[in-house]
Amino acid sequence: MRLFDFLKRGLQKTKDTFFGKVVNLLKGKKLNDETREELEELLIQADVGIETTEYILERLEEKDGDALEALRETLLEILSFDTSVNEPNKPPFVITVVGVNGTGKTTSCAKLAKIFSDQKKSVVLAAADTFRAAAIEQLKLWGERVSATVIAHSEGSDPAAVAFDAVSHALARNKDVVIIDTAGRLHTKKNLMEELKKIHRVVRKKVPDAPHETLLVIDATTGQNGLVQAKVFKDAVNVTGIILTKLDGTAKGGIALAIAKELRIPIKFVGVGEKEDDLKPFDPHTFVEVLLSE
Repeated sequence: MRLFDFLKRGLQKTKDTFFGKVVNLLKGKKLNDETREELEELLIQADVGIETTEYILERLEEKDGDALEALRETLLEILSFDTSVNEPNKPPFVITVVGVNGTGKTTSCAKLAKIFSDQKKSVVLAAADTFRAAAIEQLKLWGERVSATVIAHSEGSDPAAVAFDAVSHALARNKDVVIIDTAGRLHTKKNLMEELKKIHRVVRKKVPDAPHETLLVIDATTGQNGLVQAKVFKDAVNVTGIILTKLDGTAKGGIALAIAKELRIPIKFVGVGEKEDDLKPFDPHTFVEVLLSE
């Protein structure tokens, strides 16, 4: 399925509820006090957030001409990051996937594995969320479905040891990609962040420039709360990209704009749906085209 059709299906709720109204409001018009107020309300309701909404309105006031075209340009400016993945010249490509429980983190690891498997790459999944037995079992089941090797220890074991074994296995067997699923909750946030740093330290003993990507999973349905979570992770570990999941489950797709503007981290993948190929690389142009299509 083309990305446009994939996103069109996933963003239908937000299009019907908010951005369709935005298009009707601005099409062929210039911004005036009345349309400004209505636009502000729609954007905030769509989870764009107050800070990003104010920025958008200021940019529209600076631009002359058609307000809808000016909005299209502004949204692209906000989302204009390099969204490609930082794959090293020499394998293994090590990816850590982080985020709070319930965001779709373990499922995202599996769907990432499917993307690489489809590219004929060999994938190792590391079940380093050892605090949830369910996460280990879930990853093993997904591993079978997406043709990935799963490295797991028992529940409660040291997550860094699992990550170390997964990278060691990849090096010994010339595997292309290692995807590390991490815990989303320990007893305190400080423990969780220290655990993530430890995983990275241990992995670097085997692959000095790893991880090449640290992808933070954010559940689009949590809206501004997801943004707060993201700031905690960003402060603790070097998050290189966002996986935005459950976009089809919310009418508030504007969270993607708030993430890009306030966090200055590129969205690299978006998820809509539960199937194994329902995660796709993110493309800002297609995203804006779908939101503002007539």
